[in-house]
Amino acid sequence: MGNNNSSDNMASFEPCRTKMEKEGIAPSAISAFESTFKSLVSGNTGIIPESTISPVPELVHTDSISTAPNSALLAETVVLKLNGGLGTGMGLDKAKSLLEVKNGDTFLDLTAKQVMCMREEFGENVKFMLMNSFSTSDDTLEFFQTKYPSLAAEEGLEMLQNKVPKLDATTYAPATCESDSSNEWCPPGHGDLYAALIGSGRLDGLLASGYKYMFVSNSDNLGATLDLKILTHFATVDASFMMECCERTENDKKGGHLAIRDSDKHLILRESAMCADEDEAAFQDITKHRFFNTNNLWIRLDKLKEIVDKFGGFIPLPMILNSKTVDPKDDKSQKVVQLETAMGAAIECFDGASAVIVPRTRFAPVKKCNDLLLLRSDAYVITDDFRPVLNPACGGAAPVVALDSKKYKMVGQLEEATKDGVPSLVDCKRLTIKGVVRMGRSTRFVGDVSITNKSDEAKFISGKIENATLDVSEEVGLGALKPTVVATAPIAGQKPGTSGLRKKTKE
Repeated sequence: MGNNNSSDNMASFEPCRTKMEKEGIAPSAISAFESTFKSLVSGNTGIIPESTISPVPELVHTDSISTAPNSALLAETVVLKLNGGLGTGMGLDKAKSLLEVKNGDTFLDLTAKQVMCMREEFGENVKFMLMNSFSTSDDTLEFFQTKYPSLAAEEGLEMLQNKVPKLDATTYAPATCESDSSNEWCPPGHGDLYAALIGSGRLDGLLASGYKYMFVSNSDNLGATLDLKILTHFATVDASFMMECCERTENDKKGGHLAIRDSDKHLILRESAMCADEDEAAFQDITKHRFFNTNNLWIRLDKLKEIVDKFGGFIPLPMILNSKTVDPKDDKSQKVVQLETAMGAAIECFDGASAVIVPRTRFAPVKKCNDLLLLRSDAYVITDDFRPVLNPACGGAAPVVALDSKKYKMVGQLEEATKDGVPSLVDCKRLTIKGVVRMGRSTRFVGDVSITNKSDEAKFISGKIENATLDVSEEVGLGALKPTVVATAPIAGQKPGTSGLRKKTKE
């Protein structure tokens, strides 16, 4: 890591402050970044040792909540979607939420329809907000102005995420990139939600307008709708902050988990980057640490204001440190560290914070092409209130899709593979594809299917494939046509350039 992390030789924050002020970044964001920066230069690694935490005991499951839903709370509630991601990991160069999900609808289409449906159902104009980034703002606002002008016209629809300097990995001074100065900045993680609420004046504005509760979730998680039963529970137990958790399975063992900090009995979030190598086994023990954060959060805005005031204008969140290069496309460029924070980590800052277990239906994010293919297929259906849910015909278990991570990392590669239509997965248990294949509407996978294509040429899979392991490497492919040269000679009496015999002509 760096060499300037002793108290005698501590790197100064002032160059960062100057750079951020020159860029016009809000004081709340500068204070939050200063807190994270000081954590870095003091030698803090962000590691949370297993010896300092205890597992979380039983939590309330929302299925067991018997409190009668109170629709009057909706007038005091704001729904906020985090919409800052570009989806670069899936090969996108626009807001990930503008990706088509199903039946011609994008994530944002379904989100907008969910909001309007909820307003109609409860007769209450539930407030809706987006936290966009500089990268997603233009595309997103244009989308709303074109397709949902009534939502676009609402005051305070957009709040912008901040940006923070990348730091030289050795000196912790702001990094520089002569080829593209925009590479000198990075997003501060979704923990920036709090600094953005404060710096934009939105927190004070919402409180002044009588809003008390905020429900936050990721824009790619269409299962995270405003649930009146959960809102009523949050209000009834008078929690300051509540995290929706799911029970960890084998597939979740590498993701962060909820824990109790022994020193003050506070709930905390431990991400994989906060785990020491020697604690890896305990971190991944899903029978010990049983709950993970869905990033669906409920926040009492008045309690958030109290914490912000207590700390002088920001929330001190635990640091997440990522080692990168200043130019992400050039491995030889300056080595940098990017400091991030996670919004769920704020759970440790709230006295009286709690957590609940929610069904998996409330956690359906799209992170890879595997998820996107599943969502686009008939294994998922769209409900009357515009939520994608598992098709009842699947029997409660979603198919496990494992596409070749090299051949289907990018959305464009998946779209090429399914340009003749999305295959049927409703009767599929597991689908594994290695190599380049093409599928279509006529393709139906049933049971456990594995397909391998070792050749460079795409192979088309059609019809019903049931409980099969296929190697299609030698099958006829869909590559470029390879014409065969055949020797030909003119036919007697045939006029050149015609397909038929020449009619007799007058001499």
